[in-house]
Amino acid sequence: MLDKLKLLLGIKDDSKDAILEFTLDRVEEIIKNYCNITEIPEELNTTVLSMAMELYRLENFGNEEGKKEVKSIQVGDTTTTFETSKDMNIAEELLKNYKAQLALYRKVKW
Repeated sequence: MLDKLKLLLGIKDDSKDAILEFTLDRVEEIIKNYCNITEIPEELNTTVLSMAMELYRLENFGNEEGKKEVKSIQVGDTTTTFETSKDMNIAEELLKNYKAQLALYRKVKW
């Protein structure tokens, strides 16, 4: 799965393998926790890859400066300010686009 993720992200060398493996592990953990399962079904492989690509881009892994958020843009006399919710969990942010695919594999937890 690592090779497919590298291909989808356009990464040609092995310099980011550890970061990509961490990303895949994190996505699998998010899916397992959300669906209350212990193993990822093969049918979810494309969902895992899609979520891993999104997580890699959201978290900006490997960048020492971390992710930068734009809060305000000024063009001439006009200023536009954006406010983001710092409290939103990255797992929730990631899951919101994939809940429909994951719902088929989600088990009720008592």
